[in-house]
Amino acid sequence: FSFLQERLRYMLVLLLLLHGTDSFYVPGVAPINFHRNDPVEIKAVKLTSSRTQLPYEYYSLPFCQPTKITYKAENLGEVLRGDRIVNTPFQVSMNVEKKCEVLCYLPNKPVTLTVEQSKLIAERIREDYYVHLIADNLPVATRLEFYSNREEEEKKKEKDVQFEHGYRLGFMDGNKFYLHNHLSFILYYHREDVEENQEPTYRVVRFEVIPQSIKLEDLKADEKSMCTLPEATGSAPQEIDPSKENQLLFTYSVHWEESDIKWASRWDTYLTMSDVQIHWFSIINSVVVVFFLSGILSMIIIRTLRKDIANYNKEDDIEDTMEESGWKLVHGDVFRPPQYPMILSSLLGSGIQLFCMILIVIFVAMLGMLSPSSRGALMTTACFLFMFMGVFGGFFAGRLYRTLKGHRWKKGAFCTATLYPGVVFGICFVLNCFIWGKHSSGAVGSCQPHFCDSWCDSRCLSQLCMWFGISLPLVYLGYYFGFRKQPYDNPVRTNQIPRQIPEQRWYMNKFVGILMAGILPFGAMFIELFFIFSAIWENQFYYLFGFLFLVFIILVVSCSQISIVMVYFQLCAEDYRWWWRTFLVSGGSAFYVLIYAIFYFVNKLDIVEFIPSLLYFGYTALMVLSFWLLTGTIGFYAAYMFVRKIYAAVKID
Repeated sequence: FSFLQERLRYMLVLLLLLHGTDSFYVPGVAPINFHRNDPVEIKAVKLTSSRTQLPYEYYSLPFCQPTKITYKAENLGEVLRGDRIVNTPFQVSMNVEKKCEVLCYLPNKPVTLTVEQSKLIAERIREDYYVHLIADNLPVATRLEFYSNREEEEKKKEKDVQFEHGYRLGFMDGNKFYLHNHLSFILYYHREDVEENQEPTYRVVRFEVIPQSIKLEDLKADEKSMCTLPEATGSAPQEIDPSKENQLLFTYSVHWEESDIKWASRWDTYLTMSDVQIHWFSIINSVVVVFFLSGILSMIIIRTLRKDIANYNKEDDIEDTMEESGWKLVHGDVFRPPQYPMILSSLLGSGIQLFCMILIVIFVAMLGMLSPSSRGALMTTACFLFMFMGVFGGFFAGRLYRTLKGHRWKKGAFCTATLYPGVVFGICFVLNCFIWGKHSSGAVGSCQPHFCDSWCDSRCLSQLCMWFGISLPLVYLGYYFGFRKQPYDNPVRTNQIPRQIPEQRWYMNKFVGILMAGILPFGAMFIELFFIFSAIWENQFYYLFGFLFLVFIILVVSCSQISIVMVYFQLCAEDYRWWWRTFLVSGGSAFYVLIYAIFYFVNKLDIVEFIPSLLYFGYTALMVLSFWLLTGTIGFYAAYMFVRKIYAAVKID
C-alpha cells in the first residue's frame, strides 16, 4: 500500500510539472510594438464548418475586396489545413476608435449580390459556416455569456464567459437567411512600460467581434463612407433571398480597450475555452486506473514466470514439470520465421517511423514550441519528422528482415518505403479529388483564381519530392545498414521439422484476443481522444500536450504489458505462431478507436451529406491504420524482447 501511495505521489508531481508547460509560449516569436495611429492589419484565414468539414477561402464569397489582393506564403501545415491567409479592406489603427464605416462602395451605390452569389451565401449560412480573421496573428473570437448552474444569488452577480472561434457568417429564422453584414471589432491592448520621454507603445492582446445583421435601409450612411447604427430594438436584420438579387452594405466599427493581460499570456483566452477542470479530473482518473491495473498485471506475470523458470530449471522431476506448463515445449519452434516476413518487417518499420515522429512531436509541443500561435507548425513538423525518421524505420526493418532469414533487401527496403505511405497517399488522393470537386481550399494542389498556376503545381510537386526525394533514400540507407548488421541473437535453435500445434480453446481466437488486448490501452487514452477529435473535427485548439505526453507514455506501457501477457498465454497453449498474431493483437485498441469514431460521428457531429461523411470516415481510416501500426509495433517489440528473455533464462537440453 505504501508503494502505491508513493507511486501516486510521484504521478501527481509529474502532472503538476506537465501542467506548467501548457501555458509556455513559443520561443523565437517576437512581439510587435505599435504606436498610436499605427495600422493594425486585419487578415482573413478561411471559412469553416463542422457540418461539412470543407474549408473555403475568404474570397470564395462576395466580400469586399481591397485594391490588391495579397496572399501570405503558407507553410505545408497551413496548406494541408486549408488556410489561405489574405489581406482585407478593413482599416484599423492602433487605439483609434471608429463608430461605423462603410467597407466598400459608396453609400449611394450599395453592394448588389447576383442570384448566384445570393444562393451561395444562403447555402453557406445553412451549412453553419464560420469566418476566421486574424489581427497581429491573434484569431478573432465571439464572446458567449451564459449563466451556469449556480445558486440564484450568484447568478445575479456574474455570468460565465466562453469564446468560440471566428464568427458566424449568418443565421436562419425559419426558412429565411440573414447575413452578418456589420462587424463590431473589439481589440484589447496592453500598454508597455517605456521611459518618460518616449512615445507609449502598445501590444494587441485580444481580438473579439460582435457580428450583427442590419438591413440596408436602417444603415444611415453619408458621402464620407461614415454610417450611423440604428437602435438595437428598432433595427431589422439583412435578409438574403436566394431567389433574387440582394442589395446591402458591409460595415464595421472598431473599439479599443486597455487590458492587464501581458503579451506572453494573450493566448490563454483562446486555450481555456473548454472545461479544464473536467479534463484534469478525467485524466487523473484514467492514469490512476491504468497504473493500478498495470501494477497488478506486472506482479502476476512476474510471479508466474519466476515459478515457471524455477520449475523448468530443476533437474529432478522434469517430465512432470513439462506436462504442467507448456511454453518450454515449443522452444524449438518459437523463433521459426513467419509467413510473409518482408511485409511484417515493412509494417514494423513504418510503425517505428510513426513512434519516433509522435514521440518527438509531442515532446517538442509539450515544451511550447508548437503552440497554436505557430499556425501550421505542428503538421509541418510532423510531416518532415516522418520523412527523416525513415532512416530509423529502415534500420529496424532491415535488421528484423535479416533475422527472419530474408535475402532480398532491396525489395524489402522499397516495400518499407512505399507500403504504408502508399496506402496513405492513395486514400488522400481519392479524398482530395472529392474536395477538389467542391472547390474547397482544403484540396492540395487546387488552384484558386487568385493563385498562379505554377505555384499550385510546385505545391503538388514539392510534396511528391518529399516522399521520393527524402523519405525513400533515407529508408534505403537505414535498411542497408540494418540488413548488414548482425541479426538479433535468438537464445535457442529452431528445429528442422515444425511441431504440431494442438487444438486451441475458443478464447485463443485472434478476434477474441484483439477485443481483450485493446481494452486497457484504449482505456488509457479515450478521454484524450475526445479532445483530439474536437480539435480535428470542430475547429478547436488543442494545447494540452503535457497531458498528451503522459498519456502516450501510459499507452506504451499498457500496450507492452498486454502484449507480453497475450504472448505468454499463447506459448503456454503450445502455439508458437506468435509473430503476426502479436502484431495484430497488440493493435487491438485501434478497433476501439474505430468504434469511438463512429460513436462520435453519430452523437457529436451534425454531418448529413455524402462528401463530408466520406471525408470523416476516410481520415478516420487513416487514423485507425496509423494507430494500429503504432500500437502493434510497440507490442511486437515488447513481446519479442520478452520471448528472448524467458527462453534465455531456462536450460534447454
